[in-house]
Amino acid sequence: MRILSFVFAALIVLLQYPLWLGKGGWLRVWEIDRQVTAQKNSNARLRVRNDSLDAEVRDLKQGYDAIEERARYELGMIKKDEIFFQVLEKPPAAAAAVPALKR
Repeated sequence: MRILSFVFAALIVLLQYPLWLGKGGWLRVWEIDRQVTAQKNSNARLRVRNDSLDAEVRDLKQGYDAIEERARYELGMIKKDEIFFQVLEKPPAAAAAVPALKR
């Protein structure tokens, strides 16, 4: 009877092995599910980035406002007959040091 119990236990273990550790086992399914979820998150982030870039490209192709805005802010360009004023602010450390010198 004891030998029969060990044989049945061994059969149960042998039947459970492919279910948990085999090629299509639960552990593999869980790992693939985790990878699919991570890839979906990555795809969503990239889709948002691509939509933003697509909108920017369409804006640059359709009008000159976006081109002018980029030229002004990134390259510091100004239009002809336009006056440019640059306001420089004193750094906080320099502003605090000036009253100390007047004492």
